[in-house]
Amino acid sequence: MAGEDLSRPNAATHPLGFPVRRVALDAPWAWLAAGWRDLCANPVLSIGLGIIFTAGGWLLYWLLERQELVSLVPVLGAGFVLISPVLAAGLYEMSRLREKGQRVTLGAVVAGMRSAIGRLALFGVALFLAFFAWVQLAFLLLGLFLGEVAVPDPSQFVHTALFTNAGLALLFAGTILGAALAAMVFSISSIGAPLLLAEDVDTVTAMATSVRAAAANIGPMLLWAALIAGHMMIGLLTLFLGLAIILPLLGHATWHAFRALTVVDDI
Repeated sequence: MAGEDLSRPNAATHPLGFPVRRVALDAPWAWLAAGWRDLCANPVLSIGLGIIFTAGGWLLYWLLERQELVSLVPVLGAGFVLISPVLAAGLYEMSRLREKGQRVTLGAVVAGMRSAIGRLALFGVALFLAFFAWVQLAFLLLGLFLGEVAVPDPSQFVHTALFTNAGLALLFAGTILGAALAAMVFSISSIGAPLLLAEDVDTVTAMATSVRAAAANIGPMLLWAALIAGHMMIGLLTLFLGLAIILPLLGHATWHAFRALTVVDDI
């Protein structure tokens, strides 16, 4: 792992987490390529997990449709992106096992994740709070700009959002505030979840390391965030079908981002 260490080599005593590296601007493309190789090496387990995510998306859509809340699909879809880093823990473990030259099986993946369950659960709570804040923010913006006390009908909402001043203001404010929240969550979670899986560290240390890695690699991380957003958009626009491949690809690639950006002991 070539790169420039930006902090002391003794990660255990570093006050702001593990040392991190600077990477090239185009490094995210290499992470995606490595993630694709991991997916192709373990297609049954990887795509099987992706199918579970796809089924979850269909179930969510069905529940929202029954409650006449289909307009919430984009909001909850964006929220899913916020909590997805912790849901992809199994994919990180697959990539870790393959990196170590070990056989990748369901049993090995479950065994490898067992010791990190508590750490990942706590991290998941933090991401869920961000997800909850995003949903509440969406309802607040609806009330402020449209005076809505309930979720509008999809056709009515699309027309209002695109062809009225209040709707355009809502889109603008929602985009700005949503982007700010997403940037905050991305900075603490981009490599935080893989670090919690690989090392016996606390959540604060994992978050601090992730923030330092993002701050040291603003250009590459902006590209990585754009690639994630673009892939997730494709997954949502294909009625969740694309997520069966996209989520495993991004999960495996995130492991390689973690390995490229962070200086850790042999894992």
